[in-house]
Amino acid sequence: MEFVLDLLQGAGIAAAIGIRPFLPVLLAGALASADLGLDFDGTSFAFLEEWPFLLGVLVLVAITDFATRRQANLETGPVVWVLLGMAMVLGALQGAGSLADHDYVIAPGIVAGVAAAALGFFAARSLFGRVRRRLDPDAQGVLPLYGEGAALGAAGASILFPPLAILVLAGLSWLLAGSRRRAGEKYAGLRILR
Repeated sequence: MEFVLDLLQGAGIAAAIGIRPFLPVLLAGALASADLGLDFDGTSFAFLEEWPFLLGVLVLVAITDFATRRQANLETGPVVWVLLGMAMVLGALQGAGSLADHDYVIAPGIVAGVAAAALGFFAARSLFGRVRRRLDPDAQGVLPLYGEGAALGAAGASILFPPLAILVLAGLSWLLAGSRRRAGEKYAGLRILR
């Protein structure tokens, strides 16, 4: 049972990283350094809670913020795909670290972390893309704050109470399925117009 909880914890953190990649990593590192919910000490993933890694993540926050402000198309530009890659790597590290905390084999954590980070990324990208198109430019600037808040909430809930990761993953799956269904309905409506 503890293996399942650790796997859920890693997947929940990774899903939060998929939503917005860096603040969940900082939260996990801070909580791990205080031994709240997880602890990477004594594992190969101890660097996840050490200050050089966390400082590097802070630098990445500044770089990606600058890059996304300069990118014209926030939905398909190169920065988006770089963020996906970073989210998947960080998700794999967090998933593996969560299992390594209790000396389990890390391979399932890597797989779950990559999959959950991709799920979080595509669900959040779809949701925020739809919302962004409906808002005026001033209101669009606030959307990243909502994303960061959702990511921090999902990561904190998954770390402190791992069964809540099921709700995080289910919610993201529902959002992604709903966006795919809406896209299919839109194209079906266009076929009728022919």
